Amino acid sequence: MTSGTGGRGPYRISIPSRSDAFLRPLVEGIGGPLGRHADPGRVSARWFTLQRVLILFTVCSAVLAAVAKNPCRVGGWSSPDHFYRACYSDWPELYQSRGLGEGVLPFITPGALFEYPVLLGLLASATAFIVDAVAGGAEIQSKALLFFDLNMVLVAGVWLLTVLVTLRLASRRPWDAAIVATAPVIILSGSINWDLWAVLLATAGMLAFARDRPVLAGILWGLGTAVKLYPVLLLGAVLVLSLRSGRYRPFLAALAGTAGAWLVVNVPFLLRDPEGWGYFLTFSETRDAGFSSGWYVYNALARQADVAALSPAAVNIGAVGIFGLACAGVAVLTLRAERRPRLAQLALLIVGAFILCNKVYSPQYALWLVPLVALAVPRWRVVFVWQLGEVLHWWAVWLYLGGMTSGGAPEHNLGLGVYAWAVMAHILGMAYVMAVVVSEILAPRQDLVRRIGIDDPHGGLFDDAPDRFTLHSRLRPRKAVRAGPLGER
Repeated sequence: MTSGTGGRGPYRISIPSRSDAFLRPLVEGIGGPLGRHADPGRVSARWFTLQRVLILFTVCSAVLAAVAKNPCRVGGWSSPDHFYRACYSDWPELYQSRGLGEGVLPFITPGALFEYPVLLGLLASATAFIVDAVAGGAEIQSKALLFFDLNMVLVAGVWLLTVLVTLRLASRRPWDAAIVATAPVIILSGSINWDLWAVLLATAGMLAFARDRPVLAGILWGLGTAVKLYPVLLLGAVLVLSLRSGRYRPFLAALAGTAGAWLVVNVPFLLRDPEGWGYFLTFSETRDAGFSSGWYVYNALARQADVAALSPAAVNIGAVGIFGLACAGVAVLTLRAERRPRLAQLALLIVGAFILCNKVYSPQYALWLVPLVALAVPRWRVVFVWQLGEVLHWWAVWLYLGGMTSGGAPEHNLGLGVYAWAVMAHILGMAYVMAVVVSEILAPRQDLVRRIGIDDPHGGLFDDAPDRFTLHSRLRPRKAVRAGPLGER
């Protein structure tokens, strides 16, 4: 048995092999849906508890991730081979090209320029320092391999912690954490960059918020923002929920925690080396549209058709403007929906909109959405469609980059046409997930998480809160959404 939120008593655990119409036929070959002799809450699991099974899933996925990168571990990271072997990683590339292998430590060595936020630079510096202490006299290629291996081990641990945090957040649906434990996009892209660190901090912040600790949630989101920008976007979801419920203390507390943690990390380095600290901002502002973004595809097709392409300034304005409109749309949706949306649903819409509107997209950005998808729309059919689009894009981008950046053999490369279709596949897949979330906000009886009267297990102080402001002509009393005759078990 698991306990619900808000003191409403225990709820039965939801079993996906029973309740998910897409997953049920797929488990027939391995014994079929879970039966009564393996019924959680009634039958002892002995050694194979739910948490241990999820840990086992994550370990197996991490091993697969290491195997996927093994061609580069054996043959080295060199262009264009690391594209054609589909084992590219920023870690060895940055280690060699940014001077980490020669003792240059981002945000520590005066004058060092690093195109990432401060806390990510400190992670790179810490791992580079360890590598230099262990293998200081080795060749640069051997040290780059050790740098990759060390970061791979650390990221595997971060991935495992993210799964366990998602498990705690999932309330009566703990098996939804398996979406994070087995995600193909994490297996393929988790070791490209340090994004999983930000994912862990963002998800841990959501857990703190769900447990009515908004200041701690803000601190974790602030630290996450010092690794990658996106965790700060979760404050947007808290803000619109505050507007609807009239409870502003959770937002103000989380905002104070986020700002305080971010300032504590950033201000010392800003005062010490303003140019090095600001390089991330100037690099992001002045760079052209990045590979795999919709903006890049438009510019590439425009140049091919001999039409004027968009300048970096125009792309910046367009990206910010469209994202602002998307956020306004999320706010209107929140205030007009018959029932207040859940925190995870709004977070997914805002982060997804940011990814779609941004002028840069890398395969590892999909990692940001994995825990949010597991919490907001835990439908395996939706997950499968979205991840299929991301995997197709992951495959296409390397074959495209092999030719565009490295002059690889033409027979190994993808042309702009096929690559553009792959980019559209990942955009449409992400839009599909967001559309399903919107449909469930508008029709909350379709929301799997809200079955048997649960309101918002991730909402913390917003859980079961009455509405104070909506865009309805009048406030309507909220009715509990309960399962139909078949329900969920």
